Amino acid sequence: MDKLLVKRLFTQTFIWLVFQGALLFISAGTLAWTAAWLWLLEFAATSGWIGLWLARTDPGLLAERLAPFQREQAAWDRVFMAAVSVGWCAWLCLIGIDAMRYRWSLVPLWLNVCGAAAIFLCIYAMRVVFAANRYAAPVVKIQSERGHAVSDSGPYAYVRHPMYAFAILLLAGTPLMLGSWWGLACVPLMVAAIGWRAVREERVLAAELQGYRAYMERVKYRFVPGIW
Repeated sequence: MDKLLVKRLFTQTFIWLVFQGALLFISAGTLAWTAAWLWLLEFAATSGWIGLWLARTDPGLLAERLAPFQREQAAWDRVFMAAVSVGWCAWLCLIGIDAMRYRWSLVPLWLNVCGAAAIFLCIYAMRVVFAANRYAAPVVKIQSERGHAVSDSGPYAYVRHPMYAFAILLLAGTPLMLGSWWGLACVPLMVAAIGWRAVREERVLAAELQGYRAYMERVKYRFVPGIW
């Protein structure tokens, strides 16, 4: 196991968790927010778990996952990722303001628990995705140096973008766990955004990755079989 890569994993994860925690608690106006502490704990545990698994089984993919902005990345994708980062931060602030500072929302406990379960299911499913696709980088590019090829096994046999599909569980689970109807109301817009990226990504793959057009003909749906 690459010790430097593992150190980078934990350093980046720690910094990101501290930053997200700061956004949540500052917007909430209090540290006495049990759900937020549990959300951060769940993220820390699951991120460490899947990160260490990748460090053992596919360090190349882990290195890719730790670099959300890369030189080979198209300009439109850089703008998209920057917008997503800003949007995610604003979303967490909205959730903190809604759920704790002004308490506009009242989400029942059983839905908080369902939200936590959805987040765990998302992270677990991501491990299945990574096992099926060692080229699941966070940026849109052809990984020629890593022998990029079409992945069509596991969840990719049913939908073309299982990682995006499973991410919907995270997007819905977070506001439910943290107790924000306003946060949940933003989810359709966020899903539309990743749907737009999926279409743009397919254009790149179809044009530059051998076999991807044939894969698109075999697997008709992007996110949900029978729907889209």
